[in-house]
Amino acid sequence: MAQVEIGKQVPDFTLPSGEGVPVSLRDYRGSKVIVYFYPKDSTPACTQEACDFRDSYEAFQGSGAAVIGISPDNARSHQRFADKQQLPFVLLTDAEHEVCELFGVWQLKKLYGREYMGLVRSTFLIDENGVLVREWRNVRVKGHVQQVLEAVRSGA
Repeated sequence: MAQVEIGKQVPDFTLPSGEGVPVSLRDYRGSKVIVYFYPKDSTPACTQEACDFRDSYEAFQGSGAAVIGISPDNARSHQRFADKQQLPFVLLTDAEHEVCELFGVWQLKKLYGREYMGLVRSTFLIDENGVLVREWRNVRVKGHVQQVLEAVRSGA
């Protein structure tokens, strides 16, 4: 499957949510969608990013945008994470990395000289028609959610 490209339609995907309910990208047609990929529930940077999205959630909704978080963690882990952090948006499980690969965020990484496949923290803005309009790859958490919110508000 080809990877997503700015200016092109994002292929529909369906993944299980933390509640175990399947969620599809097409469910959000007519709204802007922020899809953010994060490596692991309940780790410091991922918790900070999720809480930043939580704290700006009303502003995203007010700008007509939904927020979806995706990681390889299982539904039970997502549910515990969402409950503990009081996350108002859906977390989806991509255990097989299919959607991660579609977005090009499942990559070879290095840590202490060891190579392994892992998720590269990234965020994507999809417009009301399902077209990818903006991407942020290899994200640094601090200030990131504000950048995404500014892009949503500016229409880009």
